[in-house]
Amino acid sequence: MVKDNFRAKLIKLVIPLTVQFFLLCLVPVADAVMLVSLDQDAMSAVSLATQVAFVLQLFNFAITSGTSMFAAQFWGKGDIDSIEELYAYCIRLTLPIAAVFFGVTFLAPAWVMHLFTSEEAIIEYGAGYLRIAGFSYLLTGVMMVVETVMKNTDLIKPVTVLSSATVFINIGLNAVFIYGLLGAPKMGPAGAALATTISYAVSLVGSVIVQRKADRVHFRLRYFLKVSEDLRRDYIKYTSPVLANQLSWGIGFTMISVIMGHLGSDAVAANSIVAVVKDLISCFCFALSSGGAILVGNELGAGESGRAKQYGSRLCRLALYSGMIAGVLIALASPVIVRLVNITPEAAHYLQIMLLMCIYYMVGRSMNSVVISGIFCAGGDTRFGFICDTVTMWAFIVPVGALAAFVIKLPVLWVFFILNLDEIVKLPVVYRHYKKYLWVKNLTVKDSEV
Repeated sequence: MVKDNFRAKLIKLVIPLTVQFFLLCLVPVADAVMLVSLDQDAMSAVSLATQVAFVLQLFNFAITSGTSMFAAQFWGKGDIDSIEELYAYCIRLTLPIAAVFFGVTFLAPAWVMHLFTSEEAIIEYGAGYLRIAGFSYLLTGVMMVVETVMKNTDLIKPVTVLSSATVFINIGLNAVFIYGLLGAPKMGPAGAALATTISYAVSLVGSVIVQRKADRVHFRLRYFLKVSEDLRRDYIKYTSPVLANQLSWGIGFTMISVIMGHLGSDAVAANSIVAVVKDLISCFCFALSSGGAILVGNELGAGESGRAKQYGSRLCRLALYSGMIAGVLIALASPVIVRLVNITPEAAHYLQIMLLMCIYYMVGRSMNSVVISGIFCAGGDTRFGFICDTVTMWAFIVPVGALAAFVIKLPVLWVFFILNLDEIVKLPVVYRHYKKYLWVKNLTVKDSEV
């Protein structure tokens, strides 16, 4: 009965989430396809410029991880008031962060691009993109918090529908503004940024409308202005390691882009396409992580620790299988992908080999995302992820990768191989920690109540 219940719950969550993540991943695919048809440098510029949004998402992901961590357990316990308090508090946290990123990219976009590459053509394209993309940063954090609350209050299907509609709007507007269709100006990379900004605004407005009509959880101004000390303390305690982890890992991941960005435009182009393909094929892994966190969190909040352990075990097995399948899919699709993109012969050679290297990477990525970002976070075991990712990224991947690229001057493909070892290196340690079951904790119960 428990197994059947698990399967039904997981399908209810993971299928809509997979669709949502897949469609969201289509946006950078559309960007890459449309821009590479104009200019390889235009595609490379947007790929590097979006690293700024990636860093912003590290903050937003930490905030929404905390939102999901507590909301899942509060929902399992039936505590709506605490979810509404959490909701308002998390929105308040996102706003100043968004303002900083908007200010930097709007006022000094060329300076930002210089951090990633020395190619002048790429810098010029990227600066035009960032100046407009900065406006979308003002919307992203709030939109993610709203959607996270909806997912954790049994509104996963409306979120999927809204996300799907937003993606199609984004792709359609991409074509209009990049190519200058329907009387619009031909904006190139800047057009992609404008399309993203408009689609985010539509998504945010739609999400707020749906949530109000569902009448389950509401945004309360009183909680936005003042939150209880208990919630603030608990949220900071469990979310701070997630933020530290995201910043440590994310800045390290950005450094990988910096290293690749200084190996020439062909290396940048190939790596940009590989990144999009990995994200596209990883959609089920991401959905399994997000859905698994909600499932395990619900059980922990309801006091069902034994069932939470059983769910965790099944999620680990599914993560292993999905990672293996994802790697095989990339390998099988690699010849088609290489033929579809309009890049130089040298970049195409890099791309073919890089895609084959993704086979081992996807297994580690699937396992680690489900266990660290899903199962561990569901029970507030966030400190381990910070330590593990920091040591892996900064004691091995970044320094060894930089040494290989700039001192030893290894070929591009060897550098890429080294820079993509992070998920495999930490996998044995992650699973060993999982078996200690330190993540089995009910966050809705105060220490004084235990």
